[in-house]
Amino acid sequence: MTVSFGLTYDYLCPFARIANETVLEAVADGADWEVKFLPFSLAQTKVGEREPAAWDRERGAEHTRGIVAHQWGVAVRDDFPERFPLFHLGIFSSRFDDAEDVDDEEVLRAVAGRAGLDAGAIASIVATGRPRTALAETHLELVSRLGVFGVPTFIIGDEAVFVRLMERHRRQDIERIVDMLTWSSLNEFKRTRIPR
Repeated sequence: MTVSFGLTYDYLCPFARIANETVLEAVADGADWEVKFLPFSLAQTKVGEREPAAWDRERGAEHTRGIVAHQWGVAVRDDFPERFPLFHLGIFSSRFDDAEDVDDEEVLRAVAGRAGLDAGAIASIVATGRPRTALAETHLELVSRLGVFGVPTFIIGDEAVFVRLMERHRRQDIERIVDMLTWSSLNEFKRTRIPR
């Protein structure tokens, strides 16, 4: 039976990389999961209540890191879904393996090319403002409806759980999280120290 769930991401978070990468690997390997990848801006979580939103600020201003990458990711997710997994993983790889600035359009263009995408087409979609609007609406809806505060957060229905996995490529960890999402009698399970 297909299991459907949402998974938040921000390209600046190493824990989001672990979860998103592992989920995509499992799906490619046959996991019967239908996953909705949901952008969540960590930059926006640092913005004051009466301040302009991260996605409304001038590029490069305080609290805008990750916004450009989010817009490119949303454009690919919505307009080129078959290429999204490669592009999504490519941005994480550029950030964490190559220490590149994923808000640099040249970096994003290179990631797009490696994923078999036309970077110009993606830039044109981003220029319409549609991905920016989708980012804003998704982020705000996740906060207001589910109280999401970070990434990665796994979501099934009205159950949302923030997790931090410590190891990459462990499908069994994702399977356990998905199973536990419907176990609502457990509210919090947090280690007092980082596991060794």
